[in-house]
Amino acid sequence: MDTKNYHEDLSHIRSMMERSSRFISLSGLSGVFAGLAAIIGAVYVYFVFQREGIDYFDGDRNIYSPALVKELLIAGTLILIAAVLSGYIFTANKSKKKGLKIWDGTTKRLLATFSVPLVTGGVVCLGLLYHHLFALVAPATLIFYGLALVSAERYTLTDIKYLGYCQIVLGLVSFFFLGWGLVAWTLGFGVLHIVYGLIMHRKYK
Repeated sequence: MDTKNYHEDLSHIRSMMERSSRFISLSGLSGVFAGLAAIIGAVYVYFVFQREGIDYFDGDRNIYSPALVKELLIAGTLILIAAVLSGYIFTANKSKKKGLKIWDGTTKRLLATFSVPLVTGGVVCLGLLYHHLFALVAPATLIFYGLALVSAERYTLTDIKYLGYCQIVLGLVSFFFLGWGLVAWTLGFGVLHIVYGLIMHRKYK
């Protein structure tokens, strides 16, 4: 009987330590909605290219007008806002159900760790846009986003690193198929997010 209680106490202590050191309220459904937003955005971008008479699959041979680049940046920003907003809503609801705080020291450390490679990647992508190296933007976003996920694994669910590894590999591969960057972007931010989100929702619901 004492041995059973001892093991139960150890399990309880481990659980408390896990809750205090990791942000475990990340919702799988937020990944699903982020993926859907990315796919919708990719479809929109494809039809924008069609409207402008641009064959995206020519890769780095395309020349984009400043107006088109501005439109694409606005579309990307809206997709990012939709993904972040849905992520916050689903995660906040999950935290509320579990009786956990969504904003604490662990969350701050998570965001700080996640932001360093992400912001770095954002600046790199702005540099690529400035020099009209548009075909390199999609691979770069996938790689830096993957690095951000792997870095954030320390403060949240360990499974997120596998999503990060997939993003990094996909980004590296897409460097050698520049004309297919939009496809790689759709697979990475769209399909992989949906698959990961569904797995996490089922595993941690």
